[in-house]
This record gives sequence, structure tokens and C-alpha cells, in this order.
Amino acid sequence: MILNHIWGLYAHPREEWKSIDQRHESMTFALSHILIIALIPCAAAYYASAELGWSIGAREATYLTPSSALTLSVAMYLGIIIAAFALAYLIHWMAKTFGAAPTFTQSMELAAYTATPAIMSGVAALYPELWFVTMAFLAGVAYSVYLLYSGVPILMHIPEERGFIYASSVVTAGLIMLVVLMVTSAMVWTNGFGPQYM
Repeated sequence: MILNHIWGLYAHPREEWKSIDQRHESMTFALSHILIIALIPCAAAYYASAELGWSIGAREATYLTPSSALTLSVAMYLGIIIAAFALAYLIHWMAKTFGAAPTFTQSMELAAYTATPAIMSGVAALYPELWFVTMAFLAGVAYSVYLLYSGVPILMHIPEERGFIYASSVVTAGLIMLVVLMVTSAMVWTNGFGPQYM
């Protein structure tokens, strides 16, 4: 089954990383995982934006037009997929520096499974209160970082000390990617491509 590692990553992450390391499924398997998981926050965000409305504090709920919500959901889906590939590329590119020699498939596995909690936290959009979605996302990111720190030494076959520095480098690069994505989104929105409200 494509999503068979999700429960293990939450219940017993170290053992699940060892299982992933022993199996090393194909690139198709890792891609299928990220393609399916990325649908969750996009569907939740579409429904919340078009049907439930977003509210910040005591203000009235704000709704997007269905076409605008769909456009943003598709852009979000593509952004998640591109970010997963970029993270896998960074993991693969930095590997030699830390004495690891993974295949790109191994790097993609690490990126896909590490990103899963942060991506799945998008289901919180079904309760469209900004504070709640923010807290859920921060919890998802925190667990993703934990998975990265626990998974790097196992999947990359390097000592934990080197794995810690390697994972820290990946986290730093990931944060830079997030800032670039936010700046790009702000530039696109201010140049006439923002959402349409109802």
C-alpha cells in the first residue's frame, strides 16, 4: 500500500525509518506518496475558502469565489510537489559533504516522509480560524523536523553526530526555501494575481 508508512512514522518513527531503509521502494512509490498526501491540505483549503469562510478574530468570515479558491488550491498543490522535489535535491546535493552517498530515490523518500506531518497539518483548514491553523501547522513542522533529525542517520548511513549537522543544514535550506516561496507569493499577489473575494 502506498501510504503504509504514515502510521509508523507517528507511532514509532525510528523503527519505521529502519523499515523504510530496508525496503527502499521505487521512485514511483515515493512520488505516489507525496502526490496523494498533497491533496489533503489543498482540498481542505478549497472547501474552507469557498464554503466555510476564513475569520480572523472577531471579523466576519471572508469567502473566496469558487474559481479563485480552485486556482489557489491548484497552485498550492503544485507548490507542495515542487517543494518536495527541491528538498530531495538539497538532501541529495549536500550528501557528499557529510560522507553519505544516497541515490536520488533515497533522498526523495527522506523528503517525502519527513514532509508528511507538515503537509497533513493542512487538514486544520477545515476549522478556518487563523490561530488554530497556525498552531496546527507549527505542530506539523515541529514533528517534520523531528522526523528529519531521526531519519537522516538511518537513511543516509552516517553517524548521529554528522547526521545532526546534516539535518540542521537541510532545515536551514528548507527555511530559506519557505521564505523565497512567501516572497514570491507576495509579489504575485501584489501584481494583480491575487484572489477574488465574494
